[in-house]
Amino acid sequence: MKQQFDIAVFEGDGIGPEIMKPTLEILARLSDSGGYHLEFNTVPAGAAHYAQTGESLPAASMAAARDSHAILLSAMGLPSVRYDDGTEISPQIDLRKTLTLFAGVRPVRIFPGQRTPLKMPDGKEVDFVLIRESTEGLFHTQGRGEITRDEARETLLITRDISEKLFRFAFGLARERKARGRGKGRVTCVDKANVFRAFAFFREIFDAEAAKNPDLIADHAYVDATALWFVLKPWEFDVLVTENMFGDILSDLGAGLMGGLGVAPSADIGLDHAVFQPCHGSAPDIAGHGIANPLAMILSGAMMLDWLGLRHDVPQMVADGTRVREAVETVIAEGRVLTADLGGSASTQDAAVAVMAQLDIA
Repeated sequence: MKQQFDIAVFEGDGIGPEIMKPTLEILARLSDSGGYHLEFNTVPAGAAHYAQTGESLPAASMAAARDSHAILLSAMGLPSVRYDDGTEISPQIDLRKTLTLFAGVRPVRIFPGQRTPLKMPDGKEVDFVLIRESTEGLFHTQGRGEITRDEARETLLITRDISEKLFRFAFGLARERKARGRGKGRVTCVDKANVFRAFAFFREIFDAEAAKNPDLIADHAYVDATALWFVLKPWEFDVLVTENMFGDILSDLGAGLMGGLGVAPSADIGLDHAVFQPCHGSAPDIAGHGIANPLAMILSGAMMLDWLGLRHDVPQMVADGTRVREAVETVIAEGRVLTADLGGSASTQDAAVAVMAQLDIA
């Protein structure tokens, strides 16, 4: 009997539903032929839902997310729909905080044939993971900052509890990547400990966790230097771990190295729950035209398969996650079926069908 996994699906705003549809189709076809079954439960949330109902994340949707094995979330938010305080509708951040999804995982990979603004030296390969703490840091007072006539203040929060969990996750991921032959077993703490006491505290906790993992390499880098090295020598990195705002900025830089947000997947992972979503926004200007790039959403689905397979010891799911990633990479490298953001003219469905063809499930 196949093992069943319940997946809470948030279709998102703008192009969200358009890129979610082929992703679910690919995942469903894989599960039909694999030794597992994915049961999708689509629940409402987002800016469009808020505009209609006054709720951005209904209690029933949060309950469904909490009760699921994993959460698949498409692009959320609309620039034209905001809360009364002027901030954008962002249920994805509410999910992170409520479910304590402290580890924002942002893979950065440049493979042969991929478009990149970098001039890559021969024999070098970029394949690293940026881990962004996703529940506190400078996002701690989101929507609750203090504003007077002459001043505005936001509070950065770093706690020992979350930092310890974050660093345990980072070293565990580095060990897993090394075992798979995809990393050097190196974890870099990215901070600004030379200026802020909060980051000196962050680094101290990192060093304590590093001491428990003597089989792995641990080092430090200031965030400004890291941004420079992303451009000059990104092939040197393996696993990087950093504060929320720093990670928010560096993850977009990492997406730029890969050719754009259209190929940048992500996950937000906690001890018991995980959300998988593309890094890009909802692009309302192209919504409904059938030209959105679905690859980041599909790659996020691949990350979900990998996480579920490792967590529940289902090797077929891990293998399928790898197959999906490699199929997307092949489509990009061949360059025949690319959407406009990648220099082509393919439709959303064209790109998805090309991935299915590589997987032999079209």
